[in-house]
Amino acid sequence: MPYIFKKSIPDRIVDALIIVILSVFGLATLFPLYYVAVVSITPYTEVLRNGGFLLLPKTFTWDAYKAIFNSGVVPRALNVTIFVTLAGTALNLMVTTLLAYPLSKKYLPGRNAVLMGIVFTMLFSGGLIPTFLTVKATGLMNTLWALIIPGMVSTFNLLVMKTYFESLPSEIEEASKVDGCSDVGTLLRIVLPLSMPIMATLGLFYGVNHWNAYFGGIMYLNDRDLYPLQVVLRNMIITPSVSQELSVPQSQLSALPPESIKMATVVVAIAPIIAVYPFLQKYFIKGMLLGAVKG
Repeated sequence: MPYIFKKSIPDRIVDALIIVILSVFGLATLFPLYYVAVVSITPYTEVLRNGGFLLLPKTFTWDAYKAIFNSGVVPRALNVTIFVTLAGTALNLMVTTLLAYPLSKKYLPGRNAVLMGIVFTMLFSGGLIPTFLTVKATGLMNTLWALIIPGMVSTFNLLVMKTYFESLPSEIEEASKVDGCSDVGTLLRIVLPLSMPIMATLGLFYGVNHWNAYFGGIMYLNDRDLYPLQVVLRNMIITPSVSQELSVPQSQLSALPPESIKMATVVVAIAPIIAVYPFLQKYFIKGMLLGAVKG
């Protein structure tokens, strides 16, 4: 006979309070995203008619999205951001893996000294000006590689991946060595297939960081054709004329208020990350838990 656990009244009250509090926080997080999306597809006259606060629009219009995609600036910036995100994330994972795997072996000569040097960078960095001078001296200025190479490895992500590699059973690697696998073969054929959760987790970290980055574009890029989407959005917010940033005549945007165009650009900037996250969520939780078991 199965045992049925019956909660007491105080426990039910506590559960109800937890549900209410989490629901309020969830709505507070989702409502700004919903409001931005609604304003981007609602005629601005209807927004003003409702005092700027609108939950369920009566009419819809895609004019703001047509305007930003017909301008050429936003599609080009979107392509730049996609390239930087994909190429940067792939290089980040490759370099982080090649550094974390040997550091996970306690028999590696000089391992402690290397780890101490890596952890030191978490506490002290070179600073903004030395980083800028380094990027300039290496010839990366005004290239997309200036957005990728300076942040090739995250110390935090490196330590998480190293800890994950340490949690893998050593017997598996020893068996592969008995079968004649080299260290590279063991990494490629044994370790990496078992490390998909941490790869997906850190790939999400790196990808979101690249997608949302705009400071590097402001610092290292002078060519407006190389601006990522976040820099274009930032310029649209701070400049008085949206048409100037989109490089289209003001007459073409006369029927569209700047707020609608900005909201539409925000939706384009956040929609891809929101669409990708659900597919990586199951790996995200497992990867973080397994990568944080040891110090």
